[in-house]
Amino acid sequence: MSTRGLKVLSVITSLLAVVAITRLAVFMAAPSHEGCSAFPSSRWELEHSCLTAYFVATQAGVRGDDFYDGALYTAPDDDPKAIRKPRRLESFNVDVYEYPPPFLLLPRLCLLVTPEFLGLRPLWFVLNLGVGLLAMIVVARFMGPPAGPRALWLMPLVWAALPTLSALQKGNVQLLVIAISMLAMVLFERRWFALGGMLLAYATVSKLFPGMLIVYLLASRQWRAFAWTTVMGVLMVLVSLVDLGVAPYLAFLHHLPGLVGGEAFPAFRNPSALAINFSVPGLVFKLKLFGVPGMGFAAAKIVGWIWTVVAVVATVAVARRPLAPHEKALAWMAILILATLRSPFLPQAYAAFPPLWMLTLVAATQVPSARTLALTLAAWVSLNLYWPIDWPMDPRWLAVLTLLPQAMTAALAALGLRRVTVAA
Repeated sequence: MSTRGLKVLSVITSLLAVVAITRLAVFMAAPSHEGCSAFPSSRWELEHSCLTAYFVATQAGVRGDDFYDGALYTAPDDDPKAIRKPRRLESFNVDVYEYPPPFLLLPRLCLLVTPEFLGLRPLWFVLNLGVGLLAMIVVARFMGPPAGPRALWLMPLVWAALPTLSALQKGNVQLLVIAISMLAMVLFERRWFALGGMLLAYATVSKLFPGMLIVYLLASRQWRAFAWTTVMGVLMVLVSLVDLGVAPYLAFLHHLPGLVGGEAFPAFRNPSALAINFSVPGLVFKLKLFGVPGMGFAAAKIVGWIWTVVAVVATVAVARRPLAPHEKALAWMAILILATLRSPFLPQAYAAFPPLWMLTLVAATQVPSARTLALTLAAWVSLNLYWPIDWPMDPRWLAVLTLLPQAMTAALAALGLRRVTVAA
């Protein structure tokens, strides 16, 4: 990838990203402009909004209601043996809230700015986009030359990608959590321990999987970073307890086994949703689509815990090696990808952001050549194999189609770890 070729690619993808995100911004501000959606022909993409769950749960928490009560999100005439029938909020289907109570601290702050859902949507969109861009710039600068400047040139590949646009449109917090987790690790390196601890603590108490970076901190003996993250996490839980009370935490403890095992996710009632699940335990349910016997939650739990051990061992092994700044960025992103793949349900739209970012980081560490450019574009295209679940396709074929980007996700994590271990 010559320097000139890299810059040409950057200019082209920058233009694509600016046009796509500008159009999407119109839809986020005015849902009636459906033609500006990332996928105007898909009713699922138009009407699905993860942000609805955050909004409804926050309002329920303010009222003192149980925001883990499925009746808040699911229609009264829902058939538990069929695809879930959601309640409606404005023109959107209400998603189900599947997060720990402290996550609601951020939506609660946002609702102080704009208390209505249609006002929250563009605010949340700008927050996700802005923090994501900031994190990528900060990480690239931390990597230093020559990898850092190349990472900046490659950055538009992430924002021009179809899964990224879908994640931004749906408002899922996965993108934001990945971004602040990476920001936190850079801040620790710059010795901004309090701010880094606050970001990593919020990411962990919100989505749990960033806790794998806390394992990294422990294994690499970064005691100050670990201490600040722990203190900030405890403070957030205390603030949340004062705000919401004890009842939501008791409800969450009851809800937690279903979150870890997958039973709490109504998406498992939808064969097409099973097909786009990128998680390692989700492979069990893809096999179930093809009639393989014994492929249920019990088998998925076994696979999930085996993968947890793999992720922890890989994290500890990497953490104990002396790494250069660009190698640390690869290690952190690889750890986050391994951790996300442990989730029982990881839809493609939210799964693709970290491997897309990892792709730019890996490519940035390579000597510029035409071969690197070709391989980077091929990997990018594979991660863009995106098919909304309401477009006609047999779920089994959809599962086969998504195997390529799913395999690429795992391959990029493995490649990042390999680059780190070989270099060390």
